[in-house]
Amino acid sequence: MRLHLKDQRDKESLDSRFNQTLKNVQGLLKGRSIPGKILLTRRPDPLDDSGLQEQSPSYQRSFSQNDAGTSDDADKTVEGGVRNTNNSDSNTTVNKSKSSMSKIENAANEVQNSPIGTRATDSTRVVEFSRELSGQTVILERLRELSWSGVPPYMRPNVWRLLLGYAPSNSDRREGALRRKRVEYLDCVAQFYDIPDTERSADEISMLRQISVDCPRTVPDVAFFQQAQVQKSLARILYTWAIRHPASGYVQGINDLVTPFLVVFLSEYLKGSIDSWSLSDMPSEKISDIEADCYWSLSKLLDGMQDHYTFAQPGIQRLVFKLKELVRRIDEPVSRHMEDQGLEYLQFAFRWFNCLLIREIPFHLINRLWDTYLAEGDALPDFLIYIFASFLLTWSDELQKLDFQEMVMFLQHLPTQNWTYQELETVLSRAYVWHSMFNMSPSHLASST
Repeated sequence: MRLHLKDQRDKESLDSRFNQTLKNVQGLLKGRSIPGKILLTRRPDPLDDSGLQEQSPSYQRSFSQNDAGTSDDADKTVEGGVRNTNNSDSNTTVNKSKSSMSKIENAANEVQNSPIGTRATDSTRVVEFSRELSGQTVILERLRELSWSGVPPYMRPNVWRLLLGYAPSNSDRREGALRRKRVEYLDCVAQFYDIPDTERSADEISMLRQISVDCPRTVPDVAFFQQAQVQKSLARILYTWAIRHPASGYVQGINDLVTPFLVVFLSEYLKGSIDSWSLSDMPSEKISDIEADCYWSLSKLLDGMQDHYTFAQPGIQRLVFKLKELVRRIDEPVSRHMEDQGLEYLQFAFRWFNCLLIREIPFHLINRLWDTYLAEGDALPDFLIYIFASFLLTWSDELQKLDFQEMVMFLQHLPTQNWTYQELETVLSRAYVWHSMFNMSPSHLASST
C-alpha cells in the first residue's frame, strides 16, 4: 500500500514538473523574442533562397518508428492517453517517466543556454550534402537529417526525388528507373488524357472540367502559373493522377500540392527568378520529363495521406481534432477564448491541412517549408499538427483580443505577406520542440475530459 502511494506521489510530481517545464518553454517560444532555431544556433541575418547563401540551422531529428509514432498510436494518444492499470508495472512506468522528464528538462535548458550566432557555415552544409549525394548508395536516414533544416536550392531536385523514394538510392539504378517512370507517365497521358470526350464517362468529363476551372486559380499571385503552357501541364498531371487514384479522384486543393514540385524540377532548366520564367521555348520532351517527375512525386507524397482526400476527407478531420487538443494543452487561454467565441477549428484549419499551408504563406518560402515536409517522410501527417499549432500560436496574443467574426476574418487573411525565412524557421523551431516534448510523454497530450 505504501509502495502504491509512493508511486502515485511520484507520478503527481512528474506531472507537476512536466507542466512547469512546458510553461518555461512556452515562455521562451511564445514571446517570439528568440528568432533562432530551438536546440540549435543560427545566424541572425535573414535567409536568402537565391543561392548557396540559404541559411538553415544544422541539426538532426530521429526518424525511427519509435520517434515518429504511427497514426494509430497518435489516435490513441489524443483520444485516450496512456493509462497504466496494472499496479505491478507502476515502478517501470515511473522510471520511464523520470527518464523522459530528464530529457525534456535538458532540452529546455539547452533552449535557455543556446548561444545565437554560432553554427556550421553554409559551405560546410553544402559539403555534407555533396558527400551524401556522391556515394554509390545514398543513406536516406542521413539525407533526411540534413534536409530537415533546408536543402541548398540547386540540390533540391535530386534530394526531393530521393526523399520521396521516387529516385532509387542506388546511383547505378537511378537513371534507368527515372527513364522508365517518365515513359510510363507518357503512356498514361496518352491513354487517359489525350482522348476525345466521347471516350470519357460523365464523371470523368465533370472532373476534367473542375480541374480546368481550378488551374487558373492556382497560386494566382504568381504570374508564372497563369501561363497557358503551365496550366496545361498542371491539368495533365492532375487529371492523370485522379484517373489512376479512383478512391479519391480529384479533390480541390491537390492542384496546390503540385506547384512546389513543378517549380523545383523546372529549376534544373530555368534560372533566375520565377517571375522571368517561361515554358514557351522549352523542348516538349523536357516538359514531359518535368510533368512525369511532378506526377510521381505527387503520388509518393499522397501515398501517406490517402484518407486526406477520400470521401469526407476523414484523415484531415482527424488531424484537425488533434490540432485542437494540442493547442488546448500548449496555450489554454487562447484555446478557451476560441471555444468561448464558438470558433471551430475546421473553419480555418481544414484548408491548412488540405493545401499544406501553400495558401497561407508567401510562395517563395514554400520550398523551404517542403524541405522539412519531405524530410519527415511517413511521419509527416503527425508532424503537421505541431507545425500548424506553432503557426497558429504565432498570433496567440492577437487572437485573444478578437471576437468570432474578427477571428474568422483574421485567420482567413493572415498577415504573412511580409514574412521572411526567419519567421518560418521560428515556426519550425517551436514545432520541433513541442513534438519532442509530447512525443516523449504522449499521455500529457491526452484529453483531460
